Amino acid sequence: AWSSTEGLLGVGGENGLLKILRVDDGRSVPQDQGKQTANPLILNQTLLGHESTVKGVVWNENYSKLTTADDDGLIIVWRNEDDKWQEEMINNRKKSIVKDMKWSTDGQCICIIYEDGTVIVGSVKGSRLWGKELKFKMHLIEWS
Repeated sequence: AWSSTEGLLGVGGENGLLKILRVDDGRSVPQDQGKQTANPLILNQTLLGHESTVKGVVWNENYSKLTTADDDGLIIVWRNEDDKWQEEMINNRKKSIVKDMKWSTDGQCICIIYEDGTVIVGSVKGSRLWGKELKFKMHLIEWS
């Protein structure tokens, strides 16, 4: 997932792999120098917390947070503190796989849907605002 405000890339993979990357896009080098850096990777931080495959990575750009979910249903909200990404909140429902999650456009709420039909809306501060168990499998969610 790309954060256009932070210029960061969140990448998830197997066995709990989660990385935050920042690549030098050349804008930081003055135009008259025109030389490329040998290693364009400016930041390569591994975040520890997941053990199974990371399936969801979404940014809350308004609050500079990253939310990740894995195959076991573990959701972690990360925050940047002194250029180090750290866990801010953990939710482990352990009943079903997270199929999708999206932050609202103002960044105040996150909607999480699970494969078993459960829909949860939470606040940026971590409180549960609403939840419902629907009678069908869920795949995608989007705010209007």
